[in-house]
Amino acid sequence: MSEQCNESCSSCGEDCADRKEGNPDFSAKLHEQSRVKKVIGIVSGKGGVGKSLVTSMLAVSMKKRGYHTAILDADVTGPSIPKAFGLKEKARGGESGLIPVKSEAGIDIMSINLLLPKDTDPVIWRGPIIAGIVKQFWTDAIWRDVDFMFIDMPPGTGDVPLTVFQSLPVDGIIVVTSPQELVAMIVTKAVNMAKVMNIPVLGLVENMSYFKCPDNGKEYRIFGESHIEEIAAEHQLKILAKLPIEPQIAAACDQGAIEQVEEHWFDLAAELLEKMEGIKHA
Repeated sequence: MSEQCNESCSSCGEDCADRKEGNPDFSAKLHEQSRVKKVIGIVSGKGGVGKSLVTSMLAVSMKKRGYHTAILDADVTGPSIPKAFGLKEKARGGESGLIPVKSEAGIDIMSINLLLPKDTDPVIWRGPIIAGIVKQFWTDAIWRDVDFMFIDMPPGTGDVPLTVFQSLPVDGIIVVTSPQELVAMIVTKAVNMAKVMNIPVLGLVENMSYFKCPDNGKEYRIFGESHIEEIAAEHQLKILAKLPIEPQIAAACDQGAIEQVEEHWFDLAAELLEKMEGIKHA
């Protein structure tokens, strides 16, 4: 190795014995006391489409089917998972590592709001610091015997999604969308990022798809006609669920009672997840 070597082999033409080929390894090692079978990322190309809601309900749905589920809240600047589950307890840390907070039904949850003194304290950090915190949620928290970990991603294709895709063993992602026509382009960006990072896209979930009037039983497209079939066909993806505008769900989130919602919309998604290799009932 030359005395002037800066270890940037990709830009060096020297043929030395210490040359390092290939892409750098950004993978983060899971805590030695942790065991996580499958990691599913919940992503969206834009904010406000209900990604955290879908993350919460998927975790609840799989928990009701007998699996040990967990949520890693990677939306550090806009964490809403603890509120949806009504968590008041803070995450504890010890010599071994961070201990996620358990929901009433036993779902393990790690979020920045479980570490802040007040839920309303803003997180005013730059991207690399936020990405580092998310990475620590994986490496420093103790996730015991988790069948399915759902990662609630921040919207877009920035630092945090890139860190998660590069550092964590993500087995697949579910893309959350809404009916507006603009969303087709934004969903395509998220799908294309997953392809570049070689992460399988398990399917699409459309939130706010329709409103079913309790008086006449008719369905109304409040946000216009759905485009999810076109998007799914273009990318050869499955449509896993179409969620209605349901006031009871919104009320449950506000009251911290998301686990009490009786739902059937995620049956197809749950069946797909159950078919993933290496997963058995808890």
